[in-house]
Amino acid sequence: MAKTRREFTPEFKREAVALLESSGRPQMQVTAELGIQLSMLRQWRATLNGASPGPRSAGSMGASPPSPVASSSDQAAEIGRLRRELDRTRMERDVLKKAIGIFAEMPK
Repeated sequence: MAKTRREFTPEFKREAVALLESSGRPQMQVTAELGIQLSMLRQWRATLNGASPGPRSAGSMGASPPSPVASSSDQAAEIGRLRRELDRTRMERDVLKKAIGIFAEMPK
């Protein structure tokens, strides 16, 4: 039984890349939600950004470098996103600390 290749429209490819770039979520999460392979999303991104889709360096694991000429509103939005992410991470850390304290108690 032969597998059939799935074909995606250029609009779907553009929307997938836009979702990746605007959401701030990891590439793996976006590809899982869309049901596509990571390599496909990377290739679409490189094609749409005008770069050749080649191997990536280990230092660029999904994070795009900040734009050298970013407007103040872009910077403010990025700072807000980072603060929300930090608050969520701190909350997760605190929950884990409390859980460890509860489960580490000796039964009486």
